Amino acid sequence: MSTITQHPASAGQIKQINRFGSDAIEKALEDFGLDNHCAQRVIERGDEFARAIREMTLASLRDLTVADKYANEEVQSKFTYPREYKGPKPIGEQIMALAKILGLDPSKALECAKNLPELPVEAEGWFAILSSDGLKKLFPQIGDDAERYCAGVRLVHKKIAASRKFYNYRDGQITSPGLRVHIRTTRALDLIAEKQPGDILIVAGQLGMRHRGRSVRRARECFDKNEFGLGSLAVGSIILTHPKRLIRWEELDMDCPGDEFNDPDTDAQFVLAPLFSFHGDEVRFGTSWFAHAHGIFGPVSAFVPQS
Repeated sequence: MSTITQHPASAGQIKQINRFGSDAIEKALEDFGLDNHCAQRVIERGDEFARAIREMTLASLRDLTVADKYANEEVQSKFTYPREYKGPKPIGEQIMALAKILGLDPSKALECAKNLPELPVEAEGWFAILSSDGLKKLFPQIGDDAERYCAGVRLVHKKIAASRKFYNYRDGQITSPGLRVHIRTTRALDLIAEKQPGDILIVAGQLGMRHRGRSVRRARECFDKNEFGLGSLAVGSIILTHPKRLIRWEELDMDCPGDEFNDPDTDAQFVLAPLFSFHGDEVRFGTSWFAHAHGIFGPVSAFVPQS
């Protein structure tokens, strides 16, 4: 699996890939047969042309660099977000809502929101989530990071249950022996937190469409170098501020690849991943085998901004 700390490509490799790209653009221009007038139009809209080239190049690089590992753990999916969900709310509104629900200080996050970097291409928008500093404020009596995280997940579950019907298949099992944060997610959130002090973090995320139909294990293999899975705490935070993301059975539900769950009734260690779904008239929290691919689920992820 790719990691946040991978070694960069060599100068020779980059030079060779650049040559492929330059040759391709030159051939495309030749085939298209621009006249003088049309060429000038492209020049006048050079920023748009450069952006289109960049986006198509990124898409191609993602397809070409994805490993074949666990490639059989993908299925076709036509499930989408519910029509009532209109995308991420304004980030300031999210920050204030999450702070009110959890009793946190929004001031530092609001300040960070004024100077956010460029949104990564594959991200759907900015999302507010509970930070490690916020957890320490909420649970000062808990000294262990892992147990504090689990306490945060239980609190988020409690807040969801206070606002709507909620069922937890793993009630009583959200403790540090059973739930832990994936190492890739820990490293990524630490990097983001270095530039974002305070009770609330702002992350660039996508809520499942990008990896729909992939198992959690396969999605982790397909992550971009700056991409990481969001866990139960982050996804639960987003559900609190975006309740219309989960409102009916026939929608794309949410895997949490940023966490690992250990079932005490199985011999294999940490081979389950948490998930949020909607069934009947309630939000549900449970787990699924990390190698199971189902079209109704999409792993949720976020990105460490490049700048």
